Amino acid sequence: MAELQTTIEKIKKGTFKHIESELYAYHDTCREIEELRKNILLSSAVPDLTGGGKSNLPGDPTGRVATRLATHRKLEQLERIVYAIETVVNQLPDEKKKLVKLKYWTKPQTLTWEGIAKELHVSRRTAINWRNDIICAIAELLGWR
Repeated sequence: MAELQTTIEKIKKGTFKHIESELYAYHDTCREIEELRKNILLSSAVPDLTGGGKSNLPGDPTGRVATRLATHRKLEQLERIVYAIETVVNQLPDEKKKLVKLKYWTKPQTLTWEGIAKELHVSRRTAINWRNDIICAIAELLGWR
């Protein structure tokens, strides 16, 4: 419990749970990013018929699409989360990558922490410590506290 307490002190409990939920939703988030990009690319710019001067968007269609892709806030936030998860997970040793796959990316989830630890040939406490470290690394990369 002391290890979890120090992890929670590094980042807020709500942040910890939020990052866990982002890990669970990782594949859905990747699909959502692709959908948003596709919608932005396929949407046509509606000209401003209200008057009021020149638009600040570039005059060429490619430039407008690039501007929309670069300034879409939801897309930007989702991409930041996916980038942080991928960066941390890709740097993990294989046994810790397996923990992420078993805990967060296996559906339906049938393993308890004891089952995950057994699959990884470590103690339950070690598996939970690994999870805590992974969550903290993602939080640090995102700048979340």
